[in-house]
Amino acid sequence: MSECPAELVYAETHEWARLDEDGNVLVGISDYAQDQLGDVVYVELPELDRSVGVAEEAGVVESVKAASDLYSPVTGTVVAVNDALEDAPELVNGDPYGDGWLFAIEPADESELDDLMDAEAYAEFCQSAQDADGDDVVDGDDLGESFSVDED
Repeated sequence: MSECPAELVYAETHEWARLDEDGNVLVGISDYAQDQLGDVVYVELPELDRSVGVAEEAGVVESVKAASDLYSPVTGTVVAVNDALEDAPELVNGDPYGDGWLFAIEPADESELDDLMDAEAYAEFCQSAQDADGDDVVDGDDLGESFSVDED
């Protein structure tokens, strides 16, 4: 069962975002996405100080099954990247909402987060996409999982 922590917001491209106390937006990929990709073997992260636009390609996650582009959920400047992923890309699989985070952005406009889905809407989005065509929306494999919103 894929987890969708309630304190996060989600993009249709399966990135999650969290506005931290320092005003930066932490970004990663959802549990659903990492599960569908399989074992992550490489992560290409954006360069520090790079300006990114909302929905702009910011990197790549490669797994044993597929490669998937990473997109910025908000407009802003990349202020941090998770250097630990260089030597341990499997952190994305083991802890996608914690140690497997990808990068942080200083947002140009925090209100862009309002355009993203809450956990419940994201879970429904993934389920409806699966139901519509019977295929996984990340890499085309059939899904046998359901979703839950993690209120913790």
